[in-house]
Amino acid sequence: MHNLKTTPPKRLTYRAAGVDIDAGDDLVERIKPYARRTLREGVLAGIGGFGAMFEISRNYREPVLVSGTDGVGTKLKLAFELGRHGTIGIDLVAMSVNDILTSGAEPLFFLDYYACGRLDVETAAEVIKGIATGCEMAGCALIGGETAEMPGMYPAAEYDLAGFAVGIVEKSEIIDGTLIAEGDVVLGLASSGAHSNGYSLIRKIIDLKRIDLSSEFSGQVLGEVILTPTRIYVKPVLRLMKSVNVKGLAHITGGGLVENIPRILPGGLAARIERGAWPMPALFTWLKQQGNVTDREMFRVFNCGIGMVVIVSAAEAAAAENLLAEAGETVWRIGTVRRRNGNGPQTVIV
Repeated sequence: MHNLKTTPPKRLTYRAAGVDIDAGDDLVERIKPYARRTLREGVLAGIGGFGAMFEISRNYREPVLVSGTDGVGTKLKLAFELGRHGTIGIDLVAMSVNDILTSGAEPLFFLDYYACGRLDVETAAEVIKGIATGCEMAGCALIGGETAEMPGMYPAAEYDLAGFAVGIVEKSEIIDGTLIAEGDVVLGLASSGAHSNGYSLIRKIIDLKRIDLSSEFSGQVLGEVILTPTRIYVKPVLRLMKSVNVKGLAHITGGGLVENIPRILPGGLAARIERGAWPMPALFTWLKQQGNVTDREMFRVFNCGIGMVVIVSAAEAAAAENLLAEAGETVWRIGTVRRRNGNGPQTVIV
C-alpha cells in the first residue's frame, strides 16, 4: 500500500488577505497629535473610541444642528498623479464647513472617511494632517473618522475621501434667504482657484491638450496652481454676522454662480451679476482658452473667481465690505437683487 502524506493547510491571516491591522493602529497613533490640535470646548471623547461625543453649549436657547457631507471629487486624481497629498484634506473640510456656514452655523466638529486598497501610513497621515489643518482654519474639532483598507477595491496608491461636518446656530438666527429683498447688494468673496469643482473638465482639457503639469504658469508650477486648496470662509463670515445683518449666503460649488445663488433667493427675486465687477483669475481664462469652453459653460461649471456670495442690504454693504477686508478677504460688489422677470432665470450675468 502507498502511504498518503497530507500537506497541512496554509494558515491564512488578515494581512495575507491584504489588510494590515498593525498599519491601521500605527496610523491612529500618528494622527492623534493632529486631532489634538483641533480640540475645542464641547469635545468629550474623540479619536480612538467607538463613537465621538460632543456636548452642546448651554449658551444656546434654541440650538439647531446643521450638518453637511461631501467629498473632493476627481481633484484626487491629480493629487495621485502629482504625488501631492498635503492639502487635499483642506479641500475635504472646506466643502462641508462652507456649506453649513450658509445657514449661519458655526462648525463644531468634523469626521472623515479614508478608503484605500492598501494602507500607506505615510500618505494617509499626510492627508489627515491636512484635514486637521482645515479643521483648525474652520475652528472645528476633528473628533473621529474611519480608515477602511479594502483590497481589490481601489487601484494601487489611490484612495477616496469623504467628510461630515456638524455645526450649530441659534434658531432665531438661521440664515435662509427669506429676508432678501429687492435692492439688496450681492457681495462676492474671492476664491483661491477652482476649489473642488469642475475637475473632470479640467482633467479632460489636460489630457486632450497633453499639458505638462510641471510647466510654468504665472510664475508657479501649473500642477500646484490647480491643486490650490479650497478657501475656508468660516471665521471671517461668522465675525461679519456679529455686526451686519447677513440676509443670504451661497457657497459657489458645482453649478457656479448660475445655479447656486438661486438656492437662497425667494421665488420672485433674481440676482443681476455684473461680469466686469471682478477680475477673472488667470486659471479660468486659461481653461476657457485651452478647452474652447463657452462663457455659459464656464459659469455653470466653475466658480470663476467667486467662492462665496454674501447678500446684505444696500445700507450695510459698505460696512460688510470693510469688515470682510479687515478679516483678510478680497471682496467685490458683484451685483444687486432685482425683481424676477416672470419665470426667467434667478441669476442673470451681464
